Amino acid sequence: MFAPGLFAGQVAVVTGGGSGIGLATARELRSLGARIAICGRNEAKLEAAAAELAAAPGLDDGVFAARCDIREPEEVGRYVDQVLERMGGVDVLVNNAGGQFPAPAEVMSPRGWEAVIRNNLNGTFYVTRELATRAMIPRRSGRIVNVTATVVRGFPGMAHTGAARAGVENLTMSLAVEWARHGIRVNAVAPGNNIRSSGTAQYGEGPLELARQATPLKRLGQVDEVARVIVFLASARNDFVTGSVFRVDGGQSIWGDIWPVDEEPREGA
Repeated sequence: MFAPGLFAGQVAVVTGGGSGIGLATARELRSLGARIAICGRNEAKLEAAAAELAAAPGLDDGVFAARCDIREPEEVGRYVDQVLERMGGVDVLVNNAGGQFPAPAEVMSPRGWEAVIRNNLNGTFYVTRELATRAMIPRRSGRIVNVTATVVRGFPGMAHTGAARAGVENLTMSLAVEWARHGIRVNAVAPGNNIRSSGTAQYGEGPLELARQATPLKRLGQVDEVARVIVFLASARNDFVTGSVFRVDGGQSIWGDIWPVDEEPREGA
């Protein structure tokens, strides 16, 4: 399915593409022939990522990177201007940019709440609407994949991002219905907090170990494992899946700690 040239002739935009899941996704798309546009707020990370992607063997120049704060509609508009001028069109959008900080709800300030909502929910909508209306709807085709988080049982300690990510999941389903007539597929991928990435690294090894223990597969996930699901949904191989949320968490979200799961794998596992 992931044949060489699967994305040949296509342009993919990956927000938050300078590191973590975003960079892993951009790397995979690039290896399959896509021209790549990435954005983020950390220019040093973007420059390093762009240099890596541009060095992909056997591919002509086809990488564009620029700073963009997705929380600001004007910056999103300017970034899309640049992408369309440089690339000519967009076939794939991966909304990966986001961020949050741990805080109990009772001490969360209005400013902190708003910052996370703007980043994870508003920013996703701004980028999606701008690219869809200017690049995908006119061509009546496109693939959009929103990277959220596993929030099916709530997100204690991060109510702001839990609310925002749940909003993105509903946005995914709403747009999937509205834009089906334009030939656009809209899906979401929800990594668990048990993915070893630049995002989870900021919380230290303690929380990661707790997440591993709460995972039936008894290990942490890797960014490449998330990227592979994103790439399938972004590809033409996905021709009949839209409005779905795919949880990449090793079964963490469905294990209620009632059924014991051994640390050591059993024979044949």
